[in-house]
Amino acid sequence: MNWFLTTFREHPELALFLTIAAGFFIGRFKYKTFSLGSVTSVLLVGVLVGQMKIDISNDVKQIFFLIFLFSVGYSVGPQFFNSMKKTGLPQLLFTVIISGVALISTWLLAKMMGYNAGQTAGLFAGAQTISAVIGVGGDTINSLNVDPALKQSMINAIPVCYAVTYLFGTIGSAFFLAQVGPLFWGGLKKARQQCIDLAAKMGVGSDDPSLISTFTGVVFRAFNISTNSVFVGKTVQEMQQKFVDDGYRIYIEKVRSKGTKVILDPTPDYTFQAHDDVVLQGKGANIITEEKVIGQEIFDPLLLKYDVESVKVLLTTKDINGLTVRELSHQRYDLRVSLQKITRVGTEIPLMPETVLHKGDMLTIIGPQKDVQAAVKLLGIPDVMTNTTDLISVGLGILLGGLIGVMAFHIGKVSLSLSTSGGALIAGLFFGWLRSKHPTVAQIPQPALWIMTNLGLTAFIAVVGITAGPSFVEGLKQVGAMLFVIGALASLIPLLIGIILARYVFRFDVAIGLGCCCGARTTTAALPAVQDSLESPLPTLGYTVTYAVGNTLLIVCGIIIVFLMN
Repeated sequence: MNWFLTTFREHPELALFLTIAAGFFIGRFKYKTFSLGSVTSVLLVGVLVGQMKIDISNDVKQIFFLIFLFSVGYSVGPQFFNSMKKTGLPQLLFTVIISGVALISTWLLAKMMGYNAGQTAGLFAGAQTISAVIGVGGDTINSLNVDPALKQSMINAIPVCYAVTYLFGTIGSAFFLAQVGPLFWGGLKKARQQCIDLAAKMGVGSDDPSLISTFTGVVFRAFNISTNSVFVGKTVQEMQQKFVDDGYRIYIEKVRSKGTKVILDPTPDYTFQAHDDVVLQGKGANIITEEKVIGQEIFDPLLLKYDVESVKVLLTTKDINGLTVRELSHQRYDLRVSLQKITRVGTEIPLMPETVLHKGDMLTIIGPQKDVQAAVKLLGIPDVMTNTTDLISVGLGILLGGLIGVMAFHIGKVSLSLSTSGGALIAGLFFGWLRSKHPTVAQIPQPALWIMTNLGLTAFIAVVGITAGPSFVEGLKQVGAMLFVIGALASLIPLLIGIILARYVFRFDVAIGLGCCCGARTTTAALPAVQDSLESPLPTLGYTVTYAVGNTLLIVCGIIIVFLMN
């Protein structure tokens, strides 16, 4: 045991990775839907490891935290700026209000209880489930002109209060939104029916020929044109127009002229003759409907051989931004692919005819290789498959953001600044937005971004836990059990006001309204609980934009609340 103690004290980096590994291991365990999660588990393990009185430089903590904040800003940047446009304004305004309510209610509760700045920052971080405030709160306290011993005491109080309030902030919020939230829309039964009605309004079950079918709903069929076929004497362009007039998305893919073995990609002016072979692409039901006017179906491996590929495309085209899937389908009949999935802020959203497309969305399309390549040029830029992270942009972004953050503004005797952490967040937002505009710039592959986000946060939390470990129990005695109740109030007040605003002021549908509440309060764990309760995936549509904005605003609120308490 003495050897372990000596080793960890001489090599604190080993204690750091022990804490991360053990925390992630514990965070895997679930009881039904409950889990501590990796962040809380790492913090608690860090507190235990910290009982060995291991010294770790604060510089290590700060480096990991800056990487984390930059990656968070980078991942939500496109949607953050997109929310400022007309279509995103209601959800943006909703999020701003909820962030303000969370800030003011926590501040008032802390004032009532006589908490100091560190205890209040920890209360805010846990109750609003925004772990990043542990870091920005500590940075802001460090910038205060107070006694160093008092400053350190307040910083050590942040993880204590976070640990006490985070569990209810997560579990209580999920329960409240999933079980109490639907009551404001007339009860669970009516709320579920509203979700069904909204899904129908968005085109679920519609026969509209839009891009909503997965590739399994699209077929390639070969026919030999009969002598009395409607094709005879018509050009490819004329036949394509006939299919449009009939309301079908059927495309002429290949032609083999009568008596030849040459397979052609037909030009618009190619004229069909009797006994030509033709390959059609489209929904099976649509082709069957037209089959009687085409000719006899044939099976020919050469004709039906296709190179099919699936590609992720970053939507960047200005003219498509704000269109629904149905509108895109109707306006661009030449888009001869199937849309399989839409991902926004790392979250898959429901794919329906009335789903609105936003710049920065990642679209997964599938179809014949040549059609996919043509669709990519229309939609945006393919997700560049690279294993290399643009570390120039990462390093430069954190540097410039940090320099902006340390600039102080003086109001009387009070000095205000975003700190290096706030600056790194803003830099991440900018570089994430820049990436959505110019996908070859500031590239960070998704696996690398995951490492930066998760390792950055948990390594920071591990250092916080290890550093605060020796004083954790004493800090817990100081705040007392009443902190749990105060944390529950700080969690529920913004949610209650959010539900009331969503229902009676913004008049959101129940799915959108509860999704907005989950996102604005960055309560990720509540989203699947709400979806299970409503038996619908639609709350995701209200979650993505509000999460991008809420994640940013609540971190900034973590800075503000320290100044308010000081």
